[in-house]
Amino acid sequence: MAADRAYDQSKTVLPAEVARGTYMQNPPGLAALKLMHLLIAKAGGRMGEDVEHRVRLSEVRGVEGLRNHDRASLAPLFAELQAAVLIHDDTEKKRLTIGGLLDIAEVDYRDELSGDLVISWYFSRMFTRAAAASNHWAILDRQTVFHLGSKYSLLLFQHIASLAKLDQVVSKTFTVAELRSVLGVQPGKLERFANLNARAIQPAIAEINQLSRLTLTATPRKVGRTVASIEIAWAVKDDPSETRRELSASQIGRKARRDGTAEEVAAEFPETGGIAYSPRWRDLKRAAGCNMDDSLIAANFRRFLKERGITRNAANIEKLFSNFCAKVGKV
Repeated sequence: MAADRAYDQSKTVLPAEVARGTYMQNPPGLAALKLMHLLIAKAGGRMGEDVEHRVRLSEVRGVEGLRNHDRASLAPLFAELQAAVLIHDDTEKKRLTIGGLLDIAEVDYRDELSGDLVISWYFSRMFTRAAAASNHWAILDRQTVFHLGSKYSLLLFQHIASLAKLDQVVSKTFTVAELRSVLGVQPGKLERFANLNARAIQPAIAEINQLSRLTLTATPRKVGRTVASIEIAWAVKDDPSETRRELSASQIGRKARRDGTAEEVAAEFPETGGIAYSPRWRDLKRAAGCNMDDSLIAANFRRFLKERGITRNAANIEKLFSNFCAKVGKV
């Protein structure tokens, strides 16, 4: 499954056991979760092998929320990934397994002065075993994962995305404790359901609805006056054009647009990295007949803007990019 999509830059394939994540303790924060998804995406069809994987810092910086990271700030993110504990209880084999996500990670900064680093890592034996043996996979829209703005949104999205392809399954009912686990809510936080709903469940659903191909709804189920469970239902959008537009728009004002309190702002060209995870810019490049590397065209276009004193969110930025791509042509 992962190998078949190794060259699809729009999708990440995740073992369903990891995507559903209900057995993860000490779940990482948002930035570390995005880094986890990037590492898994880079490993692709080799994620189940005991081999060294590599990624460049420039690729990390191409992800929204990771664009300003360097050697010093990467270390605590890897520490968060190391601290995550995976617990799997195989009730058929009567076997309880406890492990981690990563074995070892290294940052080679010998060429740091040139502006780039090489990050290498091995997945843990537990993760590689799960990936190699898994028969159930979550296929996630990578640009959605990288654009979500909270840990709650990302964890809920990857869980529901792992269920959305199942035949005849359009909803799932969670106990309050189960949903807290899915969202990665730490013990002692948001203990009242009203707070959990207002600060975690509803904001996560609103952001997923804005930035993904899915529309989610949450329906609390009460026993007496107490909420005992929550049904999360989902449907695939008939027309995802608004979602694609939002994914390519500036992050500034996104919450206001989600809440309906602001007009849509102009598109903004990415500040760093390539356009592999930016469907709007990638589509414009292809429409212009340009097949230059996504990272190279982005760097060249930013240089073009800088030389002319044009901002990345200029009103005609899309037209400028299209014309630039057409002028560059095929390479």
